[in-house]
Amino acid sequence: MTSTKKKPTYNEAIEEIETILYQMENEELDVDILSENVKRVSFLVNHCREKLLKTKEDVENVLKNIS
Repeated sequence: MTSTKKKPTYNEAIEEIETILYQMENEELDVDILSENVKRVSFLVNHCREKLLKTKEDVENVLKNIS
C-alpha cells in the first residue's frame, strides 16, 4: 500500500510495519526497494503517532465531560 491510497487503520499500519521489519531483519528485501520500504515505515510510524495523539485527546475530552 502506498501513501497515496486510503490511510490504513492503526492495526493495519502496525502489521505492515512488522512485516517490513521482519523482511529487513531476515534480509528478504531487495536492495532496490529498501529505500522505498524505509520511507513507507516512516510514513506508517507517523500515521500511528497521529492516531495515538488523537485518541489521547479524545479520551481526555470524554473524561473532562464526565467529571
